[in-house]
Amino acid sequence: MLVQVSGGTKDFAGEVLFEDINFEIKEGRKIAIIGRNGCGKTTLLKIISGLLALDKGTVTRNSNMSIGYLSQTAFEDESLTVQQEFNKTYSHILEARSRMEELSAKLEKEYDEETFELYSHYQQIFEAGNGYNYNQEQITLFTRFGFSTEDLERPLNTFSGGQKTKIAFVKLLLQKPDLLLLDEPTNHLDVTTIEWLEGYLQKYPSAIIIVSHDRMFIDRIASEIYEFEFGKLNHYTGNYTSYMQQKQQSFLLQQSAYRRQQEEITRLSALIEKFRYKKNKAAFAQSKIKYLERMQIIEKPREDGRNFKLHFEPRIKGGATVLTAEGLTIGYDMPLCTVDFQIRNGRKLAVIGPNGLGKSTLLKTLMGQVEPLGGEYMYGHQIEPGYFDQTLAEFTTDNTVLEEIWNQYPEYDHTAIRKILGQFMFTADDVFKSCRVLSGGEKVRLSLAKLMLSGSNLLILDEPTNHLDIMGKEALEDALLRYTGTLIFVSHDRYFVRKLATAILRIEGQDTRYYPYGYDEYQEKISGKTVTVTVSEKKEEPVSSAKVQRDNAKRAVQLEKKIAKAEKELEELRELRYDPEYYHDNSKMDELENMIDEKHNEINRMMKEWEDCAS
Repeated sequence: MLVQVSGGTKDFAGEVLFEDINFEIKEGRKIAIIGRNGCGKTTLLKIISGLLALDKGTVTRNSNMSIGYLSQTAFEDESLTVQQEFNKTYSHILEARSRMEELSAKLEKEYDEETFELYSHYQQIFEAGNGYNYNQEQITLFTRFGFSTEDLERPLNTFSGGQKTKIAFVKLLLQKPDLLLLDEPTNHLDVTTIEWLEGYLQKYPSAIIIVSHDRMFIDRIASEIYEFEFGKLNHYTGNYTSYMQQKQQSFLLQQSAYRRQQEEITRLSALIEKFRYKKNKAAFAQSKIKYLERMQIIEKPREDGRNFKLHFEPRIKGGATVLTAEGLTIGYDMPLCTVDFQIRNGRKLAVIGPNGLGKSTLLKTLMGQVEPLGGEYMYGHQIEPGYFDQTLAEFTTDNTVLEEIWNQYPEYDHTAIRKILGQFMFTADDVFKSCRVLSGGEKVRLSLAKLMLSGSNLLILDEPTNHLDIMGKEALEDALLRYTGTLIFVSHDRYFVRKLATAILRIEGQDTRYYPYGYDEYQEKISGKTVTVTVSEKKEEPVSSAKVQRDNAKRAVQLEKKIAKAEKELEELRELRYDPEYYHDNSKMDELENMIDEKHNEINRMMKEWEDCAS
């Protein structure tokens, strides 16, 4: 046993955070702690690490184990370079190497047994610490987190907050502690790095405790789940998917048992009332009374239904084609990537890819905040975009929550605004809090409230699930699934992307590509998997006559001419999108888009036939 918490209770600001909890972790186990924001997950990690103490209960730790804790705190001395900070991890290896060099030089001059034994001692330390490969290991880990080898020589104070967190993570992994405590480890990481980290942690030989809202990350790593709910800590074996199934089954079983017991209590109570005053039945009634007194009462199952409620409803439907981007080059001083795509009404486009390659810049370009470096984009007829910015910079004012909504939507009265804020869990005096002091989750909820009131028929969202707990993510997912408008969103949350996306735009420099299908099909595509198609077992004799070859060649030439003509006609149709006669007429624009789609299909059919003839 590495750690055991027994009867743990912790108060915070005069309120009980959790009470009488039990928790244990054995060697090699991989555990996820989940629950809504503020329930005590991070507090429990700090208690396990020894940074905080319980108010009641005991914590037992294995005295021989090492604990590594990924917290959000920075480094003690940020004037040090990354390499100097990493060298602290390898101090015993570097010391052993230095002593080996000294002793080796001494042995070259004069051999003696004592010096040789001392050299052997330090050599064992050096080899046990992977001394011959430690440098390659740190470079591999460091570059996997998106850094270059040159960054090792940069001072820590030259990195952003997110980069410092990643550097602290690399240092922690290099230490290889017996117990790894990770608090939101996927923050600031792109999908590629998260997937690599999953593989690394799956093979990590020691125990891990993860606090995370990333459901797919938990699903792929954790073999046990501890959930905080109503101040208690419930234990489930298995990954996140298994936990969801067990929790639902447990709720239904308890609900059924509670209902049956209540029916039995009602039945027995009626019998007692009927017979307790009859002499010949009084003993019977008394026995039933004693039976009820001894009965172990089953509690009515509770569901934590507290969550914000939102419903996105477009004010107007808008045109069939929502947005077209052709050769759109985005960037600032230098191009980041060039994109080509078209999105139709009601579709949900996920923009994914590594950090720093243009995902957020694309959204800012589409919102007119950044000028394109080339190409063009055009919104369809009567398209009204609404934007969610991950920086939440609009909430640095001293407006109260109530004022922030009311100033933008003065047409609503006080009662209506309070009701709307109540849907987003701003109740009582919460509405008078300054926007400046709101937590990350509260800022997200306030942003979503404003976005809901906008009635936009195109939602452009940049990392909308950041700062939301799992229940908050599920509420947003459900609202966006019901949304009848169009959605373009950037997210690193693969669970979120998988649930919503009907198309994928992967931005990765020159290898930027559009995939017209959901996340699972996209994963199959990039992994090289193919779908097996059942075909008729009837065998046909191969045809390879000279006549057939001549006919195919002739048909290929004909098709080339037809394709060239059709492509010219397609360009002419595309040009009509910029004609006011079409742009200002919704019905004409819809007809035009149908004609463009038909021409696309015609070209695709001819291209397929041409490939068959030319092969």
